Amino acid sequence: MNYLCITFFLFISFLGPINAYNLVGEQLPNLVLSGDDGGRLDGSAWSLKESVALNKVTVIFYVDPDVKDKNEEISQRLSERDFSSDKVQYIGMINMDATWLPNFAIAAALKKKQKKYPTTLYLKDLTKKAVSNWKVADDENDILILNKLGKVVYAKFGLVSKEEGDKVLALIEKIKED
Repeated sequence: MNYLCITFFLFISFLGPINAYNLVGEQLPNLVLSGDDGGRLDGSAWSLKESVALNKVTVIFYVDPDVKDKNEEISQRLSERDFSSDKVQYIGMINMDATWLPNFAIAAALKKKQKKYPTTLYLKDLTKKAVSNWKVADDENDILILNKLGKVVYAKFGLVSKEEGDKVLALIEKIKED
């Protein structure tokens, strides 16, 4: 029995992060979305490196379109807080390969969202590169907050509770001035 437990533990440890909290304190590897992998809504390439170079707190929503409304409450609270775009940047990265919805329908919805939230950078991840490179959850609504140096200071796979939302807002308020 002990051998089975040890084998299972070793197997799991090689899988990489199994929850969002394992990402906190980590520097995310650079991710490039371009061409067949996705990119900006206008088709141009994007890299995490270019966003981190802006020296702002970065809030990334990595979203499966099937659960797009799961973290709507924290999204609204962030919008209402209206952090200065000189200090905080928002990225909505859509996991386009996680849904049965056709890409053209998602792209049309994203264009509407872009008009509603013009300071948010919307990106299409067509091949789940963030899932493989960053080890975020697939088929979920994930939130990552990076400090100005690009280090993960908060990560959540799934629903952010109201209490957690209070902590998220306080965290952003604190680190945007660092």
